[in-house]
Order: sequence, then structure tokens, then C-alpha cells
Amino acid sequence: MEDVLVVGGGPVGLLLAGELCLGGAKPLVLEGTEGAERRTRSFGQRSVNGRSAQTLSLRGLIPALEATQSAWIDHLEKAGQRTSEGDQISKVLQLMRDGRAGGHFGGLPLAANSADGRCYLMKQHMLENVLAEWAAGLGVRVVANARVTAVRNEEISAVAELADGRSMRASYIVGCDGGRSVVRKSAGFSFPGTPPTMTGRVAMADLSDDDRPTAVLRGPNGLVNSLMVPGEVTTVEFDGTGPVDRDAPMSAAELQDSMLRAGGLSVTVNKLHAGTRFSDNTRQADTYRRGRVLLAGDAAHVHSPIGGQGLNLGLQDAANLGWKLASVVTGRGPESLLDTYTAERHPAAARVLRSTRGQIALMRPGPQVDALREILAEVLAIPDAHEYFGGLVSGADLDYAPDSAHPLVGRFVPSELLNMAAEHMTDGRFLLIDSVGGERLSDMVAGNDRVRVVHQDRPESEVTALLVRPDGYVAWIGSDANSAGLPEALHQWCGQPLAGI
Repeated sequence: MEDVLVVGGGPVGLLLAGELCLGGAKPLVLEGTEGAERRTRSFGQRSVNGRSAQTLSLRGLIPALEATQSAWIDHLEKAGQRTSEGDQISKVLQLMRDGRAGGHFGGLPLAANSADGRCYLMKQHMLENVLAEWAAGLGVRVVANARVTAVRNEEISAVAELADGRSMRASYIVGCDGGRSVVRKSAGFSFPGTPPTMTGRVAMADLSDDDRPTAVLRGPNGLVNSLMVPGEVTTVEFDGTGPVDRDAPMSAAELQDSMLRAGGLSVTVNKLHAGTRFSDNTRQADTYRRGRVLLAGDAAHVHSPIGGQGLNLGLQDAANLGWKLASVVTGRGPESLLDTYTAERHPAAARVLRSTRGQIALMRPGPQVDALREILAEVLAIPDAHEYFGGLVSGADLDYAPDSAHPLVGRFVPSELLNMAAEHMTDGRFLLIDSVGGERLSDMVAGNDRVRVVHQDRPESEVTALLVRPDGYVAWIGSDANSAGLPEALHQWCGQPLAGI
């Protein structure tokens, strides 16, 4: 029997599997496709936003992200399209190089806040390669062409049924298998939400006139964009219904007609190589755990892909769940620790779903929305408002303990301590930062090999000690040489017994 079956080998599944390994568990990743097929579905660019980049920095992955983005920018520059929007493309590429591509809110640009970390843009399969290499180095096993058709809960295990007739058993199963998750459906999760109101298309296509400007972001019925990724065309039509058949093959005529309806562009599509459809169908599982089956990433929540928040939401799911599930599987932590996964991540996703619904409303055509966009653009010129929307899109405003007595508890490790955390947390352990020194705090965690103690002088700070969870969030704060509450925090998050501390 396996410790954990991770269903889905995309970025979320790979990060989760690596985190499980760091926590001492032995996961097995079941991926229903093989590499070449996944690359053909890697449309558009994906942004690893500031918070996710900071999370990955704790695992030493920033050099790999930087190298991957640099190679991608070089490719974009060499394949650069000669359009009237060329200067705009150059500006975006420079923002990418500088780490200041902060994304957008409903198409209104946001600059990255340096305190919230750099952003990295690349194709999704490139990010998968980074995470796959890291996970393989930790001993993660991945089985390709292992399509799961159903899962079921049992009393002391969970079972996955595969298309080839095999059954596989594990202590836990985590569905990282996307928005149409087989794991979610077969395990009986409720998935309430709102139906689609738009039809999106993205395709690799040859157009008749490559020099023709093909970016219309405020068209008569939607938008058309083919500027940033050479050979790719994206259209969005606010048709009120969503795609009729997402799985039907897309034709050149379909894309050509969509460009005309959405953006008023009369462009001939000579050939369509590959294409897919999407919508703003917005739903969220009522809980992220039913017995021994859990959900992460798009399996737990779906929304419009515009804005690129879904990938980062899933990465944060994996970072939150991995160390907790590993603790339970290895017997270090109580099963109740898994309840904190839904408690922390469900509100975070609900906030993103609210944001993406609002962004879609802001992108609809019409003079009333045009007026609203002009007003919001003026609001975004206000520094505090810009920071608010930036934090909303990047996830930098996330607080897992909003009612805590100290504002740092539940927030990501402060930026001034991030380099220290990145240096000492590549192995996925807790970090106890002590600025007082001596043996007091070290004695309190003696015998717990999941906690590393690091001493650092912080004479100008009232915070004398911090306990940082493996996902980078602060679990406890000590001040004025006071260690009150640390035993309870160690018990809650590390599974350390209260007796004898």
C-alpha cells in the first residue's frame, strides 16, 4: 500500500509530491497522459506570482525559475512579431526581465511590489519541468499513462481504479487532476458555483497576414490577443453561455469567425494546429477533504483563467497540504491537522473566485463598463489602492489567522527574514528563529527533528522569536524574551507532545 497517491502530474501534483517527500512520506504520482501530449496543451504564459515565487524560494528553486524565464524571454524576442504593438511587447518583456510584471486586474496593469517578491513568466510545461526535476531529486515516483477512472474511501485506506483494470490502495489519495476532476466526482464532493457566461478560445494558428495588428482588448463583443506568444491566438466572447462542446475539435473557420465576432477583426486563418476552449465557469468544492480523499488545485476550485491566478492558487494549496499530510501519514501529527487544510485554503480560494468574477464583469463590452474601467484606472493610481489590488491578485495579502493577537501570526514570513528562511528551509522543516540566543528555545524543541533553530540578532525588533511553518507562514511569535504559547504551537502544528516541554 502506498502512503499517498497523487492523481495528476501537473505543477500542483508535482509540488505536492515533493513536499510529501520532504515530510517523510512516500507519494506516487499517477499522470493520465504522457509528456508530449501535455506540451501540446501548454497554451499561453503562466505567471508564478510573487507569493508563489517566495514559496518556491524556500525550496531553492529560484535559480531554476530565473533560468527558465530567461530562456523563454530570449525565445519571445527572437520570434518577435512586427506589429504596431511592438513597443508594448518590448515593455512587457523588460518588465519580465526586471521581475516587475505584476499582472493585471481585469486588463488594468499592476506593477509588482518588490516587497512581495519577483514574478516569473513561462509556459506551463516549462514550470512542470522545473518542478519535475526537483521532485525527482527528492525521490518522487511518477507513472505516466496511468489514467484514474474512480476512487473510493475505505475505513483505513483509499482505493484508485485505473483504466487498465488495476486497483491501487493508499493511506490517502489527493486529486490534482484538474477542473473536471475524476477524483472529485467519484468521491462525492459537492461543487457549487455559477455557470459560464463567456466562451474563450486559444489556438496555435497560422494567420494570413502576420503583420496585421491582432490585439483588440475592447472589441464589440469581447477581445482578441495574439501578441505575446508567437503563433497563439486567444479570443473571448461574452456570449452569455459558454462553450457548447469543449472537447470537439476546433477548426480554422471557428477561430476565424470568433476573431470577427469578438474583436471585429477580418483575418483569414490559414491553418489551425491545435486549440482548446475555456469559460468563466466558477465553482468551489464545499470541502477539500472527504475521509481519505483530498483535493488540490483546479480539482478543488475553477474560475476564469484570465489573470492567471489559478496556477498560483493551486501551488499554494500544495504548499499548505504537503507538510500536513506528510505529518499525518508518518504518524507525527494528529489526523485533525488535515482539517486546517480546508479551514485555511477554502477562504483563500473563495477570495480569488470573487476577484475573478469581478474581473470578468470589468472586461465586458459596453460604455457603462468603459466608464467603470476609467474610474478604476484612476483609483489604481492611488498607491494604497494599487498595493491593495496587487496583494489581491498576487495572494500577498493572505492571512491564515486574521483574529490572532499578533499581526504577523498567520502571515508569510517577513521579507527581511526571507533570505534566512530560504537558506535554512530547503529540506521542508519548521524554522524557529531566535534573536535572544542561549539554550532556552533550543531546549523546548529538543528531540523534534522537524524543527531547526537558528539564532539571529534583531536588536531593533520587538519580535524576539518566530516559528515558521514549512510553507513559510508564521505559526508563533515571541516578544520581550517571552516564550508563552510556543509549546501549544509546537503541539498544534508539529505534533509535539505538551507533556515534558
